[in-house]
Amino acid sequence: MPAIMPPKNNFPDLVKLMQRLRAKNGCPWDRQQTHTTLRPYLLEEAHEVLEAIESRSPEKLKDELGDLLFQVIFHAQLAAEAGQFDIYDVIQGSLDKMRRRHPHIFGTIKARTAEQVLENWEEIKKRERKGSGESLLTGVPRSLPALIRAHRVQSKAARVGFTWSRVEEATAKVMEEFGELEAAVASRRQARITEELGDTFFSLVNLARFTGANPEDALHLAVGKFIRRFSQVEQAARRQGRALNDFSVTELTAMWDKAKGKKRKRSLL
Repeated sequence: MPAIMPPKNNFPDLVKLMQRLRAKNGCPWDRQQTHTTLRPYLLEEAHEVLEAIESRSPEKLKDELGDLLFQVIFHAQLAAEAGQFDIYDVIQGSLDKMRRRHPHIFGTIKARTAEQVLENWEEIKKRERKGSGESLLTGVPRSLPALIRAHRVQSKAARVGFTWSRVEEATAKVMEEFGELEAAVASRRQARITEELGDTFFSLVNLARFTGANPEDALHLAVGKFIRRFSQVEQAARRQGRALNDFSVTELTAMWDKAKGKKRKRSLL
């Protein structure tokens, strides 16, 4: 079993600090904030947590998790001032939900695999939604990055059987959508191009799901690879004492291929 950490009593101190910042004689900036004005900070802190995870630095992750936690406490404090709920109501709600959705731990339901746990989870959520008229996909936030949102939507639909049966079918769908994208590009109709490009992305995400790859991670790796290689091209240009826009496409392509360590190809990617 995981080691059980001894309890610390500093959580109430953080809550009191937030209350102090929001008090009449508190911080002018903190007193001006609302749920709406804090939105970009919540998103920024969440992304910084992700970067800390990628850095594999426990110290950095600890620091960024603290910043994200503070955002949660900030929103709860605003709600408490409005007489809606406080941070301890948030915690109790999370405790109740997690116990309810883990009947294989806190109840009599059996679940020996991660797949069975997910099946139980979705069934419990379905019962919670019963009578609300909500879709199975309602819980996927619109504010998620598009690739992550597409992956979550497809995964949820797949859990109730709405999916291809074989990876070859998912691959064929990618090729079909790409053909429609080529036709849209040829038509030069911007609205059609945008729609078909979206369909192509969506089919690629579905293929990623079938292969077990995370599309957001895959694109992130590709962007990082491009940045590293482009930096090598910039360095090569500086060694020659020239600006990048002084080079011809042929010269840039040769520099790019050298950065890739491969023979010249037609594409700069």
